[in-house]
Amino acid sequence: MPLDVEPALLNPQPDETALFELSLRIAEAMIFASDKPVRPERLQLALPAGADAMAVLTALQARCAGRPVELVEVAGGFAFRTALDLAPAITRVVEIPRRLPRVAMETLAIIAYHQPVTRPEIEEIRGATLSQTTIDALLEMGLVTTRGRKEVPGRPALWATTPRFLEQFGLRGLHDLPRREELVSADVAALPLEQRAATPLPDPALAAAD
Repeated sequence: MPLDVEPALLNPQPDETALFELSLRIAEAMIFASDKPVRPERLQLALPAGADAMAVLTALQARCAGRPVELVEVAGGFAFRTALDLAPAITRVVEIPRRLPRVAMETLAIIAYHQPVTRPEIEEIRGATLSQTTIDALLEMGLVTTRGRKEVPGRPALWATTPRFLEQFGLRGLHDLPRREELVSADVAALPLEQRAATPLPDPALAAAD
């Protein structure tokens, strides 16, 4: 004669605390292993049923606050970054790639603030011609891309920044852009490299164009 046992006792479910801790571990492992910021919707696919990705990310962000490696929101997702206050100590012993040349930084800034923008428009704003080498360097590093063509004679290509641009400069979105003067400043240009380098995974760096 079958025992009269409650179905829930035959298939015990983990309590909410254990489920949430498991979700936190999954999120931390996934972000650690990813080579780019993890979006909430992507994390949601890996979490147990009933877990909310944004709630998990918010809790993980709070748990990491004050640690050597913190969780930050960048380029529409979340990634681990070295704590800003530790950057001066780390950069004394970690080799930092050279910055982009000033002309490339100026071009990148113009594209960021005026996108989508054509090459002739970039040259007009800069007041100087723009070499194809500079565009090619930004393209190679994945910082800019084409966004169709402008419907004017010659149909020049329209240029815009990429998610990689947001990631490299530690921006959640274009609304977080600093003033243009700050972006091209020699002092500020290196901040994303020195103070936002991904840790412990190596961060793709902005190498300078020749």
